[in-house]
Amino acid sequence: MSNDPATDLASLLALQQGEAAALNRLIARWQRPLHSFAYRYCQNRSDAEDLVAQTFVRLYQQRQRLRPDTKLSAWLFTTLTNFCHNHHRWKRRHPTTALDAPTGGPAGQFSRGSAQDELPSEHLTPDQSLEHDETLAAVQAAINRLPHDLKVTLLLHHYDRLSYREIGQITGCSERGIETRLYRARQQLRELLAGYINQPVRP
Repeated sequence: MSNDPATDLASLLALQQGEAAALNRLIARWQRPLHSFAYRYCQNRSDAEDLVAQTFVRLYQQRQRLRPDTKLSAWLFTTLTNFCHNHHRWKRRHPTTALDAPTGGPAGQFSRGSAQDELPSEHLTPDQSLEHDETLAAVQAAINRLPHDLKVTLLLHHYDRLSYREIGQITGCSERGIETRLYRARQQLRELLAGYINQPVRP
């Protein structure tokens, strides 16, 4: 997440004053990290794009209601996580077959554009590479089975590298609560993956 809230504040103030280009600046600044989170959450590129677009639409609609001291990064991620949660619940009630499984590996594996640190080394043998891909798919499937609050906390902490304080601002939880959620998420992942691998896996 950005460590320069002053830039966001300047763009927000300009947007509130009617400068249309300010929204474009905020989109350019935040579209990629928001899309990265949304894609990891729902594992569907088209859905992620739609959810991020809805987030920016909501920002424009609510622009005059935001206080001058609003931390825009937290507001954007909070809005997006709520959209992701609602979308996930809708998808559970209306299951369909995904048409855009992540590229470069089995369904459920992260795309190359969203998780470079998860890619197998070019020095792996074909068997090792396949095992690596299958392990990533299993981990992602396990993450998708976590409750919403644990899933959001885990993704924001591990993949977006946010601090407990930043995650707390997004989720409305104390830093101690975030620590507890991460512990519970890791415990549940170990249980979900116990039958797949022979040793505990940290996501």
